[in-house]
This record gives sequence, structure tokens and C-alpha cells, in this order.
Amino acid sequence: MPNAAAPAPLSGEKILVTGPTSQVAFPLVRELAKANEVHGLARLSKAKDRDRLEAVGIRPLPLDLATGDLGIVPDDFTYVLNFAVVKSGDFAYDLAANAEGAGRLMAHCRRAKAFLHCSSGAVYEYAGQTPLAETAPLGDNHRALFPTYSIAKIAAETVVRFAAQQWDLPTTIGRVSVPYGDNGGWPWFHLMMMHSGMAIPLPPETPARYNLLHEDDYIAQIPALLAVASVPVTTINWGGELASIDEWCQYLGELTGLEPKFETTTQTLGSLPMDLTRMHALIGEATTPWRDGIRRLVTARNPELLRSPG
Repeated sequence: MPNAAAPAPLSGEKILVTGPTSQVAFPLVRELAKANEVHGLARLSKAKDRDRLEAVGIRPLPLDLATGDLGIVPDDFTYVLNFAVVKSGDFAYDLAANAEGAGRLMAHCRRAKAFLHCSSGAVYEYAGQTPLAETAPLGDNHRALFPTYSIAKIAAETVVRFAAQQWDLPTTIGRVSVPYGDNGGWPWFHLMMMHSGMAIPLPPETPARYNLLHEDDYIAQIPALLAVASVPVTTINWGGELASIDEWCQYLGELTGLEPKFETTTQTLGSLPMDLTRMHALIGEATTPWRDGIRRLVTARNPELLRSPG
């Protein structure tokens, strides 16, 4: 399927976004709220989270997707974006929140024009340096850091595929690689480790490469992801420029003067490069060079760490 002209930004829509306070979704809801009625569903156990959403024009919906009654949630959204993720380490709770919760949400919002489910490259079986296409084998590749994460993500995708057909709800599953930006992300955690003098873990097989996806890009691609939603679902790898942990840490060192230290361990994530052929054909390419994105991240979050010019 050829890539059509990029759809216009969303405007005048009633949109539900789950997980709106997260590192990934907050920049998205903040942007969507400029031209749409946006509701943000999350547990919102902290008053500051509710206040943060309301400050940028989001209507908060306090609800636990594992146990909450969806009766408090409107059912007339035009679009639903599921960015919620729970990784408590408790299998029963995490499966209920991530998988069953997604299914209940789709049943409740079955009248929507389209549903976007944010999944993860964590669903793939580790394959070293081989770029993984959407048809690659699935596996439990995040076990070392997040025991429930890969399995819960795979389970959620299964429920989402069923629900899309059961309720004839056009759906896209986006398997995101490493999202980052001015709101943080994995490179920022590495920066904080460097600042504290901590060693950054690397897997035995290097380089450990991932497709960094800047927030500008994933926000811009939301209309296209919704436009290609279908029954059965459309599944797309979702990433940007390929880079390795040691590359972006070395660049963080150039920007700040901090020296990255590395340690080899099996208790970390292995390389996970994605084949983005299908993504590029359906929704286009990410355009933010990773070095530009990293520089912006440091400038936004920790400008005091930047080297003085000259």
C-alpha cells in the first residue's frame, strides 16, 4: 500500500487518551488539546497529575483500567488512543490492566472512528542485529528489567486484535521502539546515570541498537496512524533513526563533558533494531535526526549540564 498524502492534524475531535501523564503521552495530549476536546484517563492517584492535565486543557478521567467501572467514561469519542501501560511486576494485575483493560475500553468505545493501541518492540523475540519486521517471532525479551512487560504487551495485542473484529472497530497497533524528547526518555535516564557517575549497562552482544523516535515525530504521525486503522488491525513498527546506546551516551558526553562508563551484563535489554519498511510505506518516515533530538532533550531538561560554547 503506497503512502498517501499525510492527513491533516486532528481538529474539532473528541479524543480519549489513556496514560496521559506518562513520558510518552503527555506531550501528545498537550498538543492535541490545542484544537480538540481531549479527555485523559489514568489512575490519577496524585493531585499534581490531575492539575498538570487540567493546566493544558485536558479533562481528567480518574480510573484504573484493571478494576474501574467504565460507566463514568463517555462512549462518544471520535478517536481513542491507548497509551496506558502498567508494569508493576504483578502478573495478574498487569495482565488485567494492560490486556483486559484494553478490551473493555474498546468494547465501551466501539462507536469511535478509529482506535490506536500503543504497543512496543518488547513483543519481539531477541534476534541480535537482525532488523525485525512485523512478522518476526514474538518473545519475552524484557524479562531482565520488567518481568511482566513483554508478556503483557503480547497479551494486550491479542485482545486488541480480537476486540477490533468483535466490534468492527478500525484499529492500528503501533509497536514503538524508544520514544524520547523534551519530556525525557531512555537517553535522559542515561544522562542522569552519567551525572551520578553510575555505569550504564550494555548487553554482551553489542552494539545495542534501537530506533529512537522523537516526540515531534510520533505526535505528527498520529493522524496517519489513525487513517490506516482497519479491521483486521493494521500492525506497524513505529520508530525513527537507528542508534546504539554507546553512540548516544558518547554524544551526551560531548554535549556535557560527562564521561560515560559502561558495564557488560545480561541483566539488561539486548539490541532491538526494527525493519521500518511497512511504516514508511503507510505513514511516512520520522524526520528528527537523533543527535538533534538528544541536544534538544538536554537543553530542555538539564541546560545546566551543557558545555559552555567555546
